[in-house]
Formats: sequence, structure tokens, C-alpha cells
Amino acid sequence: MTTHDTEKTAAAPSFVEFVAIVAMLMALTALSVDIMLPALPAIDDYFAIADDNDRQLVVTAYMLGFAAGQPLYGPLSDRFGRKPMLMIGLVIFVLASLGTLFAESYEWLLLLRAAQGIGSASPRVVGLAVVRDRFGGRDMARVMSFVMMIFVTLPMIAPALGSGVLLLGSWHMVFLLLLVVGVAIALWMQVRLPETRPVDQREPLSLRWLGHALKQTVTTRETLGYTIAVAFIFGPLLGYINSAQQIFIDVFDLGHLFPLFFAIIAAALALAAFINGRLVVRVGMRPLAHFALVAFVAIAAVHACIILFVDAVPSIWLFSGLIAANLFCFGVMMPNFNAMAMEPLGEIAGTAASFVGAITTAGGAVFGWYVGHLYDGTLVPLVVGYLVLGGIAFLIVLYTERGRLFQPHHAPPH
Repeated sequence: MTTHDTEKTAAAPSFVEFVAIVAMLMALTALSVDIMLPALPAIDDYFAIADDNDRQLVVTAYMLGFAAGQPLYGPLSDRFGRKPMLMIGLVIFVLASLGTLFAESYEWLLLLRAAQGIGSASPRVVGLAVVRDRFGGRDMARVMSFVMMIFVTLPMIAPALGSGVLLLGSWHMVFLLLLVVGVAIALWMQVRLPETRPVDQREPLSLRWLGHALKQTVTTRETLGYTIAVAFIFGPLLGYINSAQQIFIDVFDLGHLFPLFFAIIAAALALAAFINGRLVVRVGMRPLAHFALVAFVAIAAVHACIILFVDAVPSIWLFSGLIAANLFCFGVMMPNFNAMAMEPLGEIAGTAASFVGAITTAGGAVFGWYVGHLYDGTLVPLVVGYLVLGGIAFLIVLYTERGRLFQPHHAPPH
């Protein structure tokens, strides 16, 4: 295991707790998005939204705030340390969650959702930077895979959790739960997360240093290429999340079974994370990720052909199986793509994490909103979106690797 010099205390968390800490930091966003899905019709009714597709802005506003906040926390965490910036972000998230309980208009709710996203950008950036502080190469990819195993558990259960909370009251109860979760995570981090950015490694914060860090980030071929690729591959996933409630209820008439099917499909992410965590150290990031990318595009092509030329509304089991297969590929790609983007930039991990996170989130949010907003009562926009955006991601990776796919850059450990 490759480690960097970090602050060591007798109460430092074990490897298992460290993985759990990072997973919860990153899972806060997944929970904040997916727990909303069952509440969207109630929010729609409460604010009398004219266009049903506009309810998806509850997700998109959060993701855009999430993207906008990330460039702030990375450089600041490189300069002032990981933990102070983490706590500031969590406080913003908690205050914004409190504000949503009193939102009097849909516009105010969207602004507060964006503020939630700005706050939760800190846990995402700091979590990734903390992992890079302590690990590198395949070890980093392995840790990220274990993180994702926990990370994807919340998306699996979040819609069901949201449905359960709605039984207790109005959609405000969902935001109240997010408030409680934010406070609990903040307390846990304050007590158990050590500082992983030693004082002697902190650079003075200046425009010159920021310019140097940004230049190093955008001129590193692997970082830039895989960052843009993730943005395109993230788009279909957010498009699915945006329109899932409408598709499963309007197209397939699942009613209250929607959270169950959503959880079953999301289980593919957990399976992918487990398999990737077991194989990545031995096989390598690139062979696994490139195979998953090729498979993602192939599965999307098959699905599109079925929808367009065979059966516009296939069985729920066929649709769910193909979407789950795509999510499995996504679950293999994401930790490896992120690790490959971050690996060359260990000395500026916070700034690099900000750049990678901001671009991937903003791109994914815009592409996902576009795919979701095209929903017209059919499966065509979603399935074609998977194929087109996945195909563009494949071309970007092919260019980044100069046409040489599946080639590992690190020798397996002996």
C-alpha cells in the first residue's frame, strides 16, 4: 500500500473506518439527489409547476451548485488544510437544508437546492483529495472501489427512504431528514477525520500559484481527457435519474413499486464496485475501465435498436436488465477514470479534485438535464442519450490514449 506522510494520532481511523468516512462524504450528494425522486410529484403539486419536466430542476439545480462549489474548496484545502474546508461546506449544506423548510416559492427552493449543492461540493472534493493524500496508483483505485460499494448503497435505498418519509408528512420531511444527516456527518468528521494535508506541504494561496496549478491540471493529457470523458458518461446516468420517476410510473405503470425497481437496478453499481475492487490491483485500471466503456456503448446500441426497431416499450425486465448492465459498466469506469485523472497530480490533489469534480459534474448535469428534459412519454430520449453520450466518451478516451486501449501503465504487485 502506497502512503504519503500524514498526520498520525493514536485515534486515527482504521482502514475500514477511513473508507466509511470517505464514502459518507461522497454519498451525501447521492442521497441528496435520489431521496428527492419520490417527492417530485408532491413538490410539483405544491408549487403548481406548469411543465411536469421542470420538476427535474430540483435535481439539476443541486448538481449545478455542486459543480460551481468545487473549484473553491480544492485550492483552499491545499492551502489551509482539508478539514477546515470540509467543515465550512457541511455548515453551508446544513443551513441550506434548514432554509428549504421555509421556501415559499419554487424559485427559492431551487436557489436553496443550489446552495445545498455548493455546500456538499466540499465533502466531494475533500474526500477525493484525502484519498489521494494517502494513496496512489492502483491502491487509490482499490480504495475508491470500496468507497463506491458504500456510496452506491444509499442510491439503492434512497427512493424507498424518501417514500417512507413522505408517509410521515409532506415533502418538507425529506429536507428535514437531509438536515439531520448533514449534522450527523459534520459531527462524525469533526471527531474522527484527521488532517491529511501537513502544514509543510501547504502552498501560499496566490493567483500565481493557482494559475500554475490550473495550467498543470489542464495540460496533463490524462487528467483533461478522462475528466471530459467522465462528464459525457455521467450525463446518461443523471438523465436516467432525472426521468426515472416519470418512466417507471408513466411508461411502465409501476406505481409504488418504483423505489423497488430503482433499487434493484442500482444494485448493479454495488456489484461493479465489488468486482472492480477485487480485480483492479491485479488487472489494472485501464484494461478494466476500457473494457467497461466499450461494453457500455455496445449495450446502449443494442438497447437503442430494440426501442427504435423492435418494441418501443419492451418488458420492464428487459429494460431494467439493460439499464442495470449499463450501470454496471458505469460502476467499473468511474473509480478508475477518476483515479487515472487524479494520479499525475498528487502535489495539487485538492485543486485537481476541484477541477475534475467541477467539469464532470457540470457537464453531467447539463447533459443529464437535456436528456431528461427531452422525455416525451417514451424511452427514446433516454436510450439514445446513453448511446450518443457514451459514444462521444469512447472517442475522447481513444484520443487520450492515442488509440492504444487496454494497456496497463503500472506493473501488478508481486
